[in-house]
Amino acid sequence: MKDIRVLSLDQLKDYFLTLGEKPFRAKQVYDWLWSKNLHSIDEMTNLSKSLREKISEEYTINPVSVDQLQRSKDGTIKNGVKLHDGLLVESVLIPTETRTTACVSSQVGCSLNCEFCATARLKRMRNLEVAEIVDQVALIDSQSKMYFDRPLSNIVFMGMGEPMMNYKNVVEAIRKITQPEGLGMSPRRITVSTSGIPKMIKMLADDELRVKLALSLHSAIESKRNEIMPFSDKFPLTDIMEALQYWYQKTGSVITFEYCVWKGINDGDEDIKALIRYCKQVPSKVNLIQYNPIGDGKYDQCNKQAEDNYVRQLENAGITVMIRKSRGGDIDAACGQLANKTTD
Repeated sequence: MKDIRVLSLDQLKDYFLTLGEKPFRAKQVYDWLWSKNLHSIDEMTNLSKSLREKISEEYTINPVSVDQLQRSKDGTIKNGVKLHDGLLVESVLIPTETRTTACVSSQVGCSLNCEFCATARLKRMRNLEVAEIVDQVALIDSQSKMYFDRPLSNIVFMGMGEPMMNYKNVVEAIRKITQPEGLGMSPRRITVSTSGIPKMIKMLADDELRVKLALSLHSAIESKRNEIMPFSDKFPLTDIMEALQYWYQKTGSVITFEYCVWKGINDGDEDIKALIRYCKQVPSKVNLIQYNPIGDGKYDQCNKQAEDNYVRQLENAGITVMIRKSRGGDIDAACGQLANKTTD
């Protein structure tokens, strides 16, 4: 049976009319599904039992479930999330003293081939449905309340998959997460991270979701970036910059450049100078990500001196830079490590 959550509010109204019911029933069901995140038609207690039985004859609800939960020594929680068809994705709850952040997935596997990323080694099986994305957020919100006594504060689309390659479902999930009739979260607390698909960046700007944008950059030298992220040879840095400038013009929202510095790969002065030149073209800031190796021996975190050199030169150029400390490395929950791998 089809998951009832594929129906829009208008489609729900039409469905209830075919049952001879008043259209307001649609709003009641919509509230159960998206605001209360209910996973059982039988528990919709403001509907009669006979109506619930009629709905259950045609529709079901296929919620995600936690196949395995792992807790890091730093408090990070990694969820192995099982989908209705048995496939698995991973999502992460990252706590700090002031916030809890959900890192959610958008695809089973990934469409891209970034050399440093364990997820890229997985075959892309399919895109996640809207409800599967929202379920991850609701799940982590409940974990945040359970383990840290506070609701989820932030969401980043930095889990498995490229969000822009599942654009329609990601955007609709964001609408469900932010609308008052849904989870009611602020869009300004949501960041969509992309590896850089210019057409889709412009589309996201036009859709006026009021979310933040992060670009997984890792090198502002074209040839080097193409080695690190081979798919990027289809999307030149000049085209990406034009899209980022369009984004800022439309939204007024500063772009975050996500940037890992690897030993012997992009830790030289020429790399820093190229990054500074790129940053100067659009209002932006840089997150230097402390990388966790994925076992191939090629990509290793740079030494402290190289990291400090990046920070010093970026700050001297007037560019805001922050070091994003790696979290959950001991359970393979850190940047680039999500690959449905479990740790005893």
